[in-house]
Amino acid sequence: MARKSSSDSGGLLFKTGIFAVLAAAAFWLFNQFGGKKTDEASEPATQTEMPAKPTPSDGKPKPSQVSESILPVSTTGEVVRHTWFALSYDEDHEQAEWVVYELTRDRLNENWAERPNSFRPDPDVRTESATPRDYSGSGYDKGHLCPAADMAFDDAAIDETFVMSNMSPQVPAFNSGVWRELEELTRDWARRFNRLYVVTGPVLTQQGLGQIGFSKVTVPASYYKVLLAPDQHKAIAFVLPNALSTKPVLDYAYSIDKVEKLTGLDFFPNTLKGLDEELEGSLDLDAWPIDRKRYEERVKTWNRK
Repeated sequence: MARKSSSDSGGLLFKTGIFAVLAAAAFWLFNQFGGKKTDEASEPATQTEMPAKPTPSDGKPKPSQVSESILPVSTTGEVVRHTWFALSYDEDHEQAEWVVYELTRDRLNENWAERPNSFRPDPDVRTESATPRDYSGSGYDKGHLCPAADMAFDDAAIDETFVMSNMSPQVPAFNSGVWRELEELTRDWARRFNRLYVVTGPVLTQQGLGQIGFSKVTVPASYYKVLLAPDQHKAIAFVLPNALSTKPVLDYAYSIDKVEKLTGLDFFPNTLKGLDEELEGSLDLDAWPIDRKRYEERVKTWNRK
């Protein structure tokens, strides 16, 4: 075999050197630009129990449908406006001091959406809401303040009721018993009057039944519900102990004035003005009929679940 000359060997070394320089340059460029993720892409996805809020087809968030005129006075300064209900969050008790919304016959007559059971923290609460874990193993139900069935006219509306700011710890026999009956009666009355303004919440001025969870959620001793039929100028309120009950719902009826004194809250300050203020002190039970058969079913069946 012919022997390579020194010039051939030098040429080979020169080519090898050029290749090495080019490879090193390519490696450096890849590290600087090709293989390095931007800061945004390298950050992990935000972990949250709250899915994105449903939005209209145009992609814009739907503004709150709750009129400013029906809001009670907030004692905490943290009012959260969801699409179909609003609330005042009390960080000291990790729940709302009130939830308010309008309940109408037309919405109740819509086909009901499926109940999603999508309990999750409320991302709109500035101080952070309670979480579903706070209720785990506590023996108390995650009791709705704005009932899911009141918002069943729309998938997004019913899903919205499962944020934890709308929950309060309720004794199971209360939640599935007298509280359920009052919620169903409220829907009956909304159909009767065409529309109602509804305010619901725990009585946080009373000594509670303890606390649950890492967030130390107060277990209320009782709950209130305030109803106003604006077109008929009728009003009624209720205060119910957080316990099993065999009494008729109307045994727990109060005037709005009495509930305001008990809770320290001011309901409908922008609606009940002038002559309408007399509604706050009135109590006309005949205007709010109840279904006797539903009461009997509650005592015989619901209370024993």
